[in-house]
Amino acid sequence: MSSADKNLSVFNTTGLPDISNKKFAIVVAEWNSEVTEKLFEGAYQTLITYGASESNIERGNVPGSFELTLGAHWFAQREDIDAVIALGVVIQGETKHNDYINHAVAQGITNISIQNNKPVIFGVLTPNNMEQAIDRAGGAFGNKGDEAAMTAIKMVGLKDQVAGK
Repeated sequence: MSSADKNLSVFNTTGLPDISNKKFAIVVAEWNSEVTEKLFEGAYQTLITYGASESNIERGNVPGSFELTLGAHWFAQREDIDAVIALGVVIQGETKHNDYINHAVAQGITNISIQNNKPVIFGVLTPNNMEQAIDRAGGAFGNKGDEAAMTAIKMVGLKDQVAGK
């Protein structure tokens, strides 16, 4: 379902896990900071709202969305981190750079998650223009940062369930 059909900040919160002792890393791309800062605010606030401690949320900045993969990898390697949220935006523009960056970052995030056996969440907007990015970073369609944080919460809970915790 496209975000044009669904608000990114509306989700099912039934049966959420206790995350008061879970540690989250949020990696934020600095490129298009007017959008990525709003994504961060959404992710951070969602984690706090659903029980994360401020002291258990760590932020790391990277220059752009392409660097999210390595930044997320460094955090995912840490034993004390339960989940990593990668936030960025790649606007289509006039060249095909977005195709290469988006594919590389999506594949990289998937690989990091599998290699480290922990949730690494793809919170990267891939809009056609800045207006669409703003609409998905706290605008008309909610905030992808909220959605990324909720995904991290649910995946941490699933990991504990599978582990019998």
